[in-house]
Amino acid sequence: MTLELANGIYFISGTDTDVGKTVACGYLAKRLESEDKVSVATLKLVQTGCTQGSIDIALHRRIMGHGLPEDAPASEGVTAPLIFPFPASPHLAARLAGRTIDLKAVARSAALLRERYDIVLVEGAGGLMVPLTESLLTIDYVRDQGWPVIFVTSGRLGSISHTLLACEALAHRGMPLAAVVYNAWCGADTPEEIVSDTRDYLQRRLAAASPRTLWVELPLLAL
Repeated sequence: MTLELANGIYFISGTDTDVGKTVACGYLAKRLESEDKVSVATLKLVQTGCTQGSIDIALHRRIMGHGLPEDAPASEGVTAPLIFPFPASPHLAARLAGRTIDLKAVARSAALLRERYDIVLVEGAGGLMVPLTESLLTIDYVRDQGWPVIFVTSGRLGSISHTLLACEALAHRGMPLAAVVYNAWCGADTPEEIVSDTRDYLQRRLAAASPRTLWVELPLLAL
C-alpha cells in the first residue's frame, strides 16, 4: 500500500526524544521515493548537540541511500539551517550559544526545498510542546506554517497517553494529523503484551476519531 501523501510540506514529531523520529523520517522519504515515485527532501527544523553538520540529516541520507545537493556546504545549510552544540531544547541550546533562533532561515529553507521537491519532511526536535524560543512552542510554529503533522509513537509504556494528548493538542489548534508512525522497536525491554495492546488501542482510537489519518508501521531497519 502506498503512503498516499499529497505533495507539500509535512512536520515529523513524536511522543518524545529518541522515539524514532529521525529513522521514521528517513524511512518515509525512501518509501515515498520508491513507491509513490515522488521527489522528497528532508529538513531538520533545529539540530542540537552538534557542531559540524546535522547528525539527523546524515541518518536520513543513509536510510534514503543518497544525498541531496542542498546538503553540500556550498548550499549554506539549507537542509539544517539551525545547529547548536548543546544537546537541549532549542530555546536553551540557542541561549547557551549566545544566539537566537532564526525562524526566517527555516522558512527560507522550507520554501526553497518545496520549490524543488514534491514532498518536504521537516523533522522537529523532541515533542510537539518543545519550546523553540522563550515564547513560542514548536506546535504553534507548525500551526502557523500550515504544515500537516506526522506523529511518531511507540509501544513503550506511556505511549498511549502521550499520543492521545498530542492528538488533542493538534485537534484543539485545528491542525491536521496526516499519519501516525508506530515504532514497535523502540524500547526493546517493553513486554510484548504492552507493545501489541498499545498498537491495537491506538489504531482503534484513530479509526474512530480520525479515520483519514494514515497508520504506518515502522519496520526494523539495519542501520
